[in-house]
Amino acid sequence: MPTGKVKWFSLEKGFGFIESDEGEDVYLAATALPEGVTTVKPGTKLEFGVADGRRGPQALSVRVIEAPTSLAASSRAATDDLASIIEDSIKILDRVGNNIRRGKYPTTVEAQRLGKVLRGIAQQIEDNA
Repeated sequence: MPTGKVKWFSLEKGFGFIESDEGEDVYLAATALPEGVTTVKPGTKLEFGVADGRRGPQALSVRVIEAPTSLAASSRAATDDLASIIEDSIKILDRVGNNIRRGKYPTTVEAQRLGKVLRGIAQQIEDNA
């Protein structure tokens, strides 16, 4: 199986990219992350399968090999960044709530993405408490 390191990953967008050891950029969807993993940090070493997607190679069956050394132990996440993420999440939840009031529930994909975002925010808050 190919290996590589996370180039960047956005929990909010639900995707990112891996730079494979061969130098190729590989699309990483949040749904390809292992069970219980909601986000990955840049530099995280991954092992993954590859399939041809609409826009090029896409990672499947991702396994975390080695997480980068955490700086969280020595510093907290930027408060402005975390506050912005929480405020954006409130807007998303407000929109979902209004849609549910009108009888329109989120699709399975939207619900899974929202769940991952909320779990990621909770993890950030717990890690920085």
